[in-house]
Amino acid sequence: MRIEMIIGTHIQADHRSGERELAGATGAAVMYHRSTQLGSPFTAVDDGTEILLGNVVIRVLYTPGYTPESISLLVTDLTRGNEPWMVLTGDTLFVGDVGRPDFGGEEGAEQLYESLHGKLLSLPDHVEVYPAHISGSPCGRAMSGKPSSTIGFERRFNGALQVGRERFADELRRDLPAKPADFLETIRRNRG
Repeated sequence: MRIEMIIGTHIQADHRSGERELAGATGAAVMYHRSTQLGSPFTAVDDGTEILLGNVVIRVLYTPGYTPESISLLVTDLTRGNEPWMVLTGDTLFVGDVGRPDFGGEEGAEQLYESLHGKLLSLPDHVEVYPAHISGSPCGRAMSGKPSSTIGFERRFNGALQVGRERFADELRRDLPAKPADFLETIRRNRG
């Protein structure tokens, strides 16, 4: 197996990313959404970009809100059908929670609401959800320890998805865990 692509769903704030080192060791392309501000070269992807991996298609969904550059990756296995199979949600949608909006800037909460309700919750109920974190991460408030779910289960039981647009921002900012002490330095390093 050869690593050819490294796809970042967003700039990490809670840990040091290793994509530049991995790219240096493998020659793989580093991919981020076009709006990402990095100090090193990367391949820009946009909403709707399709990446073909044999019988698997990955479609980029631009899902800003947690951060301005956040993306999710919708995966379809063409050997099994033309409908999507799973979505890698980064820090946009967790099992039992959603990403915190305070890393997303002034418009973070509004963008997060649109990304969740306009993009991710429009996917079929059977689509499996694989987020970047489980409970214990400071990237959300009430994440489950369960590593995966489905769109249908989250639509029905995720409390953050039950809040209407008018209360969404205030509700998500309540009881946020403390940001990691060195998060600004971590973001700076990960931007390169």
